[in-house]
Amino acid sequence: MTETMNIDRFLETLSSKAPVPGGGGASAVGGAIGNALGQMVANLTIGKKKYAENEEEIRELLARMQELQKEFINLADRDAQAFTPLAAAYSLPATNEVEKTYKEQVMEMNLLGASLVPVSLMERCMEMLMILEIMGEKGSVMAVSDVGVGVQFIRASLTGAAMNVFINTKSMKNRQKAEELNTYAMKMISAGTKKADEIYGKILNSLQGTEKEKQ
Repeated sequence: MTETMNIDRFLETLSSKAPVPGGGGASAVGGAIGNALGQMVANLTIGKKKYAENEEEIRELLARMQELQKEFINLADRDAQAFTPLAAAYSLPATNEVEKTYKEQVMEMNLLGASLVPVSLMERCMEMLMILEIMGEKGSVMAVSDVGVGVQFIRASLTGAAMNVFINTKSMKNRQKAEELNTYAMKMISAGTKKADEIYGKILNSLQGTEKEKQ
C-alpha cells in the first residue's frame, strides 16, 4: 500500500483520523528516506576514479541498501497490518469468563505481533547506520552532508520504532517476553543513537573545518 502512495497522499492519510498509517508507518518511511540518501551517495561515488579502490565495496553496499529499501516500505505496510487486528481485539466483548479469556488470548497474540514489527524496523536501522558510517568514510566527499542527513532520518526511525515497541509491550500479560523485547529495544536505542551521533558529529566537524579553511 505505502509504495503505491505519492507523498501528498501519504501525508494526507497520516494527518487524518485514519488509524493507519501512524507513528510506526512514519518511522518506516523515515528509514526508507535515510536509506535512499545512502543510495544516492553510493551512486555519486561509483564510477569516480578518486574512489576506484572502494568501488567494489560501495557497489555491495548499494545492493544491500536496495534490498533494505524494499524492507523499510514493507515494514510500513506490516505495521498497518499488525495494528488492524489489535484494534479489533480491543473491541471484543468480555462479559463473562469465556469471553474474557478469549479476549486476553487474542490481545496477547496481537500485542506481540505489533511489537515484533517495530523491533524488525529497529534492526534494519542498526544495519543502515553501519552502512552510512562506511559511506561517510569512503563515499564521495561532495555528498558527505547527505550522509549526515540520512543518519538523522535513520536515528529518528530507530527511536520512533521503539515507541511502538514500548506502547505494545506495556499491555502484554507475558511480562517476561515483554521485558525481553524492552531490553532488546533499549540496547538498540543506546547503541544506535550513540553511533548515529558519532557519525553525525564527525561529518559536522568535517564540514565546519572545511568552512574555516575557506575563510
